[in-house]
Amino acid sequence: MRMAKYVIKRVILMFFTLFVITTICFMMVRLLPREMPQEKNLAAVIEARWEALGYNEPLLTQYWIYLKNIFTEGDFGTSWYITFRQPALEALTSRLLPTIIVNLYALFFGIPIGIALGVFAAIKKNKWQDSLISTAVMVCVSVPSYVYAFLLQYFLYFKLGWLPLQMYSLADAGGSYFTPKMFHSIIAPVLALTFGEIAGLCRYTRAELTETLTSDYMLLARTKGLTRGQATTRHALKNAMVPILPMIIGSFISIMGGSLIIEQIFSIPGVGRLYITSINLRDYDIFMMDSIFYTAIGLVGGIVVDLSYGFLDPRIRMGER
Repeated sequence: MRMAKYVIKRVILMFFTLFVITTICFMMVRLLPREMPQEKNLAAVIEARWEALGYNEPLLTQYWIYLKNIFTEGDFGTSWYITFRQPALEALTSRLLPTIIVNLYALFFGIPIGIALGVFAAIKKNKWQDSLISTAVMVCVSVPSYVYAFLLQYFLYFKLGWLPLQMYSLADAGGSYFTPKMFHSIIAPVLALTFGEIAGLCRYTRAELTETLTSDYMLLARTKGLTRGQATTRHALKNAMVPILPMIIGSFISIMGGSLIIEQIFSIPGVGRLYITSINLRDYDIFMMDSIFYTAIGLVGGIVVDLSYGFLDPRIRMGER
């Protein structure tokens, strides 16, 4: 019962937070000056549509019309600059697949490597292996992913010529996102995203496992005759994974959000690049659709991660005082 109350409370707060952020984004973007295209016929069409949507009304009236269209018709607006007259929701969903593919590959490579390095560093605590891994992790965490992107482009494209500069289009890759040629073109952005994922998981795993290895039950397990490797695998790693798994779950949820800068650097036609383009072109409805999407992904991810603690460890009870 307390868990149900906690979930309901979190969901209500989530929708309230989503409403507040949506309101702020709407007001800020609508305050920007609008630019009409040079072509007169196109400008007339856009002006008529804007008039119907109340773009010339006060901001509060505009916002009321926007919310009414969402809740009554499921209409999040229309793109007038990026993809002419395409619904904003359709423009977003059509770009989800490349974003998910790139980030999913990054997680599949980053999660096992990060956990393995963290376990190894914890076992070799205070030895040269641990110092080497900790130093590398510190560097990887400190350097932004776009720096890795530029370095990868410089060495793997300009110097060695192993990888293309940017992601191939569907036409160049054979009409699918799952061809070997397409995979070859996304290796660089996947690597740029993987470094940070590996570093974060490695640091977190080492910290949790180091604390677990010094617990009393580990000493008891060793006195029962278990080797260090057996005690680590059966007891320490199992308990250390309780706080680590929610972090992994949150990473899988966040893959839909993608990476704004990485997608722009490698010309990935995903939601991140769409977001930046909507800001540059002042495509209001696309900007609002992306803002709502990113906010919702973050809020849902936070709730799922919090709830996963209770499911992974029965001792944790959400909603308890």
